[in-house]
Amino acid sequence: MQVSVENTGSLERRVHVEVPETRVTSEVSERLQNMTKTTKVQGFRPGKVPLKVIDGRYGEQVRKEVVGELVRTTLFEAINQENLKPAGQPQIEKVDAANGKALSYTATFEIYPEITLKPTDKLKFEKPSCDVSKDDVDTMIEKLRKQHSKLEVVERVSKKGDIVNINFEGFIDNKPFEGGKAENYNLELGAKSFIDGFEDGLIDKSKGEEVLLKLKFPKDYGKEELKGKRVEFKVKINNVSETSLPDIDKDFIKKLGIQKGDKESLRTEIRKNMEREVELTLRRQFKDMVLDKLYSENKIELPQSLVANEQERLMSELENNIKQQGGDAEKIKSASEKLIVEQAKKRVSLQLILAEIIKQNDLKADPKKVREMVEHAASGYEDPEAVVKWYYSDKKNLAEVEVLSLEDNVVDWVFEHANVTDKSSTFDEIMNKGQTAR
Repeated sequence: MQVSVENTGSLERRVHVEVPETRVTSEVSERLQNMTKTTKVQGFRPGKVPLKVIDGRYGEQVRKEVVGELVRTTLFEAINQENLKPAGQPQIEKVDAANGKALSYTATFEIYPEITLKPTDKLKFEKPSCDVSKDDVDTMIEKLRKQHSKLEVVERVSKKGDIVNINFEGFIDNKPFEGGKAENYNLELGAKSFIDGFEDGLIDKSKGEEVLLKLKFPKDYGKEELKGKRVEFKVKINNVSETSLPDIDKDFIKKLGIQKGDKESLRTEIRKNMEREVELTLRRQFKDMVLDKLYSENKIELPQSLVANEQERLMSELENNIKQQGGDAEKIKSASEKLIVEQAKKRVSLQLILAEIIKQNDLKADPKKVREMVEHAASGYEDPEAVVKWYYSDKKNLAEVEVLSLEDNVVDWVFEHANVTDKSSTFDEIMNKGQTAR
C-alpha cells in the first residue's frame, strides 16, 4: 500500500492511498469462493454452485462491497502509518476502483493541533474563602422569618416597608398604554420595583385615597416605546398592610424541620447549611475561574470541523429549549448565532486544553469521588439505590460523571501548582451578592 500526505493548511491534510489490485482481487475471490458453499442457485445442488456462476451473478456487487470496506480499513492503516490524529470525519473523494488497476482514493481531514500550554506556575489566581459568621447566621434567620411572615391590614397611613394593595392605570399624552394597568396589586413601598417616584408617592396615604402621580420613565427603560416618556398614573389605595414576623419560638423552629425546637439547634443547623452552600458555590466559582484562565492564557488553533460540530450541538440545544418555552426559535437562534459561535470555540478549546493537562500529568477519575457524585445525583430520585445501580450497570452510564470528576481533578491540580493568593470574602459576597440582604 502506497500513502502520500499533502499539507493543504495548517491543520488540514490530504492523504492519497493506493491499494494493490492483488489485495482487492484476493478479497473478492475469497468471498465469492465462500458464497459457492452457501448460495442457493436453481439447477445446482447446495454447495456445488460453480465459481463462474457466482461470479457472473454477484461479482460486481461483491467487488463494490470489498472496495467500500477496503477504503475504510486502509484509511485507518494509512492514518496510523503516518502517525496522524484526525479531528472530525474524513471526506473521501476520487475513488478509482476500476478492474485491473490499483484501488486509489483521497481523504481530506483536519488533525488535532500541537498544544503548548502556558506553565501552570505562571498562572495567577485570587482564591476566595469564607467563614460563616454569627452575623451571617442572624441575617439568615431574619430572612427565614420574612419568608414565613404574614400580612396584617392596618388602619393608618402607609409608610416605607408596608405593603399597599392598589389599582392603577398609566397614561401617556392622556392615553392609556399597554401594560400600564393592574388591579389588586400588592406593592412593597421601598422595594424600588417600580419607576422612581411611584412608591415614594404612595407613602403617607390611607385606605380609599386616590393619588395622581406625574412621573417620567428613565431613558434606559426596558421598553423602547416608553423610554424617557412623561407619564401620569392614577392610583387608588385599596388597603395598607404591614408585615408580621413570627417569633423565634419552638413552633417556628419545628416548621423549619428542626425537631429539637431550641434556638441553639436552629443556629447550628442553619450554620451547617450555609457552610455547605458556600462550599458548593466556591467549588463552582473555582472551576469557572480555572477554566476561564486556561482559556484566556492558552490560545489554540482550532479544527473547524470540531467547532462546527459543537456549534450545531449548541444550536440544537437552544432550539429545543426555546420550543419548550413557546418562543420563536428561528428569530432567537439568528440573534444568538454570534454568541453560539464564540461559545463553541471556547468549549472546543477547553476540551483540548483539559485533555492535554490530563495526558501530561496522567490524571484519572477518582472512583471514590465518582461514587460521591453518582450518589448525590441519585439522591433527588424516589429510589436512589436503583439509580446508583443503573449508573454502575454499564460503563457508558458512568462516562459523563467520570468526565466531570476529571475536570474537578484538573481544577485541583491547577490550584496546587499555580500562583494562588487567598482572598477573605463575606457570605453575602460569595452567594451572588445580596442573597441575605434584609
